[in-house]
Amino acid sequence: MFGFAKLSVLLLLVPFIAAAPTPEVEERATSFCGQWDTTTAGPYTLFLDQWGLSGASSGSDCATINTVNGNTVAWSTTWSWTGGTGVKSFTNLGANSGLNKQLSAIKSIPAVWTWSQSSSSVVADVAFDLFTSTSSGGSAVNEIMIWLANFNAGPISSTYNSAGQPVPKVSNLSLGGHTWNLYFGSNGANNVWSFLPTSGTVPSFNADINLFIKYLTANEGIATSQFLTTAQAGTEATSGSATLTTSAYSLVIN
Repeated sequence: MFGFAKLSVLLLLVPFIAAAPTPEVEERATSFCGQWDTTTAGPYTLFLDQWGLSGASSGSDCATINTVNGNTVAWSTTWSWTGGTGVKSFTNLGANSGLNKQLSAIKSIPAVWTWSQSSSSVVADVAFDLFTSTSSGGSAVNEIMIWLANFNAGPISSTYNSAGQPVPKVSNLSLGGHTWNLYFGSNGANNVWSFLPTSGTVPSFNADINLFIKYLTANEGIATSQFLTTAQAGTEATSGSATLTTSAYSLVIN
């Protein structure tokens, strides 16, 4: 009799035991390594754009979203490429809001990017990459790059010196608290405007990117009627091995 009563009590308690809350499982950052993998990270999309993969004899590229806090994201990418001379991947964060505005309607694009890289003995860049078009969501006419680092790579240029080095169209521009050389050329599909630091790298960027766009519309003939269709930031990797770690990144199009 005692055994039956004890069993009955246990059976009555089972639903409550089953319903008891389980300890929270710590969320772990997930890495993405596929050639065209994407994932949402707050107001951005992480793109693994390994468009030059076929030019590599071997290699890989993975990226991880570490934290998302409002408009600010911490993320990293680890890549290793061997073979070929062209860019293999452009792993980047792309803005999902504020796009397809005419340049004349953009008030500001405040951006913060604090980053570090494990090796400089590579061929790669660290850069913002913007595209404009004659129509909302249309094909790119202009590519505007703001390089924060040039690791043995080089911008597209229409002019090279006798040593084979690209020649800037404009030198020693002061914009956003840093000094830049502006290069111009074509990638075969659209015009490419590249701002590169006159020396060293810019591991902590905090400025209004619209200042660079306004310079181009005021001085280089880009029409203010064009639309900003893309605003990305990441690393174009050609060869070597490195980890790019971003401790804070944000970009807002106003």
